[in-house]
Amino acid sequence: MNPPELEQRRRSSDLGPRTASAVVMVVAALAAAYAGGLAFAAFWTLAGVAVGVEWAWLVASDPRRRRLVAAAVATTLLLAGLSLWLAVYLPSAPLAAAAMLAVGAGVVALLARPDRFAFVAVPYGAAVFVGAILLRQDPQDGLLAILWLFAVVWATDIAAYFTGRALGGPKLAPRISPKKTWSGAIGGAAAAVLAGVAVAAAGGAERLWPVALIALAVSISAEFGDLVESGVKRIYGAKDSSQLIPGHGGLMDRLDGFLFAASLAVAIGVARGGLDGAGQGLLRW
Repeated sequence: MNPPELEQRRRSSDLGPRTASAVVMVVAALAAAYAGGLAFAAFWTLAGVAVGVEWAWLVASDPRRRRLVAAAVATTLLLAGLSLWLAVYLPSAPLAAAAMLAVGAGVVALLARPDRFAFVAVPYGAAVFVGAILLRQDPQDGLLAILWLFAVVWATDIAAYFTGRALGGPKLAPRISPKKTWSGAIGGAAAAVLAGVAVAAAGGAERLWPVALIALAVSISAEFGDLVESGVKRIYGAKDSSQLIPGHGGLMDRLDGFLFAASLAVAIGVARGGLDGAGQGLLRW
């Protein structure tokens, strides 16, 4: 059996577990989004912890040092996530969370020497939950903003995959991720714009052309995040960040685009609506 046939058989055998895992993750994410509050913050903080630990485990070379680094990353992210959730009650909580992340990154850098890039595990893991929590805390449009973000990121991933497989064509970044194509990237971005506009319109947003532009930018950032993570894995000789999710690898593999997309979305939302109105700032123009 030649290599293409082996690859096709491997993909077919992974399809069942991959689909089942994806359904579970989508349902869990939607349930946490609907619940909001501490449940939502805990859900995404734990996801961020997993991503940060996977990064540390990938980058730190010494086994004993790796455990210390992973523990420091996990502790820092847990405390920062809890502090950020308290922003609903304490206006100074976001500053406390930022301070914890800065101190934690410094501690990780010291523990991980000479693996200097291990400290990136802290901001990288934090990016998973910071944007999500701040968007969801908007009392008016928090849920809508999260559903909008999900729609844009998921549309990007799904459309890019199927468009790329159907149309093929020139590779997007062959040295980093040989399977990604320009046709897939364009198809993913187009689907993201349509999904973002549809969700915003359903939520009562009136001016939709700015939302369309933001959806395009957020989609591009998600695809960029995917390439960044692929590049990191290539540098460290890893196929997947872990084997945590059947058929998908690790959470870092699944959330690489989301954390970049959420970071851009919350930056826009906070710049326009402040820390307590990030959802409105993102979608109301």
